[in-house]
Amino acid sequence: MPDSWASSEHARLTMRANRARDTGPEIAVRSLLHTRGRRYRTHYRPVPGLRRTADIAFTRLKVVVFMDGCFWHGCPQHFVAPKTNSGYWGPKIEGNVARDRVTDRALSDAGWTVMRFWEHQAPDDVADQIERQLAELQEAIP
Repeated sequence: MPDSWASSEHARLTMRANRARDTGPEIAVRSLLHTRGRRYRTHYRPVPGLRRTADIAFTRLKVVVFMDGCFWHGCPQHFVAPKTNSGYWGPKIEGNVARDRVTDRALSDAGWTVMRFWEHQAPDDVADQIERQLAELQEAIP
């Protein structure tokens, strides 16, 4: 493991097992939306040339949804900075948060409505908020 960034073999294996897509919270929200009759794209890149992938996208209404992991995106309620290898993790998480803000701005500038939720939020509440936003945008269409 000399070329690995991980502090131990266990840490390396744990990090490799983390999913970048189709996480439990994401699937739960998608399932609720689908049951409610909503159709969407998953893992969609809304802006050509911008290497950002939305977890859920409603392309006709230009709404993108991100389900952010508490650890990876620095949740103010649940994030606890690792004590091991802190020189790596501090800048890594700060960079993720900064990239999230840049992404939000770029998508908003391109005409998209950006919705972000934490993995710890109840899927029903998340789906309800998405539904309200979609209904509001649909009402605004002449």
